[in-house]
Amino acid sequence: MSQLSQYLAQNQFCVLVEYLSSSKKIFTVPEQFAGFPVCMTLADRVHSDTDLPPLDVAKLYPKEVEKLLHFAGKGRDIADFENFLIQAKNNGQHNLLLLTGDKLKQHQFGDAQHPRTRYLESVNAVMAAKKVGGFHVGVAFNPFKYAEAEQDAQYYKLRKKIKAGADFIITQLGYDISALKQAKDFLNQQAYSPKILACVMPLTLARAKFMLKHQVAGIVITPHMLQVLQQENDAGLTDRVYLRCALQILLCKHLGYAGIHLSACHQPEEQIRLQSYIEEYRDLDFDACLLLWNSLWNVTTGHEFFPELIHYSRPVSSGQILKYQHLSFMHDAFFDSKMAKGIGRFIFQSKVWNKSVAAHALLKSEFLSKHSVVGCESCGQCRLGETLYICPETCPKGLANGPCGGTHLDRCEFGDRECIHSVKARLAKAVKQTEILKTKLIPAVSIETRGTSSWKNWFIDATEEV
Repeated sequence: MSQLSQYLAQNQFCVLVEYLSSSKKIFTVPEQFAGFPVCMTLADRVHSDTDLPPLDVAKLYPKEVEKLLHFAGKGRDIADFENFLIQAKNNGQHNLLLLTGDKLKQHQFGDAQHPRTRYLESVNAVMAAKKVGGFHVGVAFNPFKYAEAEQDAQYYKLRKKIKAGADFIITQLGYDISALKQAKDFLNQQAYSPKILACVMPLTLARAKFMLKHQVAGIVITPHMLQVLQQENDAGLTDRVYLRCALQILLCKHLGYAGIHLSACHQPEEQIRLQSYIEEYRDLDFDACLLLWNSLWNVTTGHEFFPELIHYSRPVSSGQILKYQHLSFMHDAFFDSKMAKGIGRFIFQSKVWNKSVAAHALLKSEFLSKHSVVGCESCGQCRLGETLYICPETCPKGLANGPCGGTHLDRCEFGDRECIHSVKARLAKAVKQTEILKTKLIPAVSIETRGTSSWKNWFIDATEEV
């Protein structure tokens, strides 16, 4: 059993101090942080797409330092992750934070010269890690969503991550205490066992401006927040950054969080300042901490952390509902019925489909019949029946189990479209199919499967199941 798992099992509030694998400096990891036990956590591909892998960085630190390794699925296949699991186990690493990840800086949309960049979903990574066994597995969750559909989609996917076997949850970075409370209340109401930790960061004016300039995915910095930070900076009150961070940590502890994931605070002098404020205010109760927090942020309405609600989405149309009903009927008739399965098995067991000409003709026919209707890209493992006939290949990251954390008011992280998972969430409510978005764990598509006929694969798989 890892030390981190023991801390969480024993309800010991702990601090995960994040270090970027892009840094060439070796840091001294504190044994305790304001009296709380500490683990170091190593981020994956944050600074650049070619950062040193966290597993390699972990080897530079003493074995007795408890470590949590991030694994981001961006640009990776399930086979890459399975290889990582072998290496991690061989190196005695048992704590994992499994992420889909923000978009790669060198993301390829796919053309004649470059294949499309694909992402391994955290849900699939959790399933693979639990199958191997011996790992304490964490997942990320973004509760800071303010459009109904994208918030629903986040919580639907969280249910899937828990069903897949997640042992603990870490929220994305955010400053809305009401959203953090909502996440904890959700876990309590559902009687879910995974512990939840909050990602926090001392938010300086420079960091806030950087995140706004570079549109860091999934992080909400409002004009009100920026104004407060600017006023403090102009008045020379920059140490409030650490007081505010200390209060957020204490508020999370009062809310019943199991700990915090501390980002951008790896320098000893920063850690000392933050710890001093935690020690100074740790005896305050929740209400007193919240009162001071609201005072420092000049909170008057409670909506100061909410983005301006400019929606990119549209209500579910009758056309969308009819399309879903039509495709659902077609799927049941031609793929799911006993008659369809019997005929399909008979047809596709023929060896003729192993010949390249026939295989190519079948693949082309499938593509032409589906691409203009749903956006098919010949993945070879059609998941339309599990995604309300909204093709996951139309998501730039190719996510099938639900959204990443990078959406903004239903807008995709890539900025050029509405998030398909928000569309799914609204449609699911309209056709009373939300349960499938909460519970159906959709397997990852392997590289070998892509470019083959999902029709043939569907019926051959059905034959093997008999």
